[in-house]
Amino acid sequence: MNRRKKIIKKLQKKDKKANAKLHKSSKPVYVSKAEREKLAEQAVGDQIISEQPDITEKGTVE
Repeated sequence: MNRRKKIIKKLQKKDKKANAKLHKSSKPVYVSKAEREKLAEQAVGDQIISEQPDITEKGTVE
């Protein structure tokens, strides 16, 4: 009986791991404070660049 119990426990553990791989967490990925600051700076920089008027080859503003 003890050998059978060990085998069943091992198979259940294997099934549990396989099931865990199929169902990934819906929790968002952790982003460090430093990384959030970098992303915020990039967003501000991109926003400033997009607000500047386009200059054509002749130098006129559209």
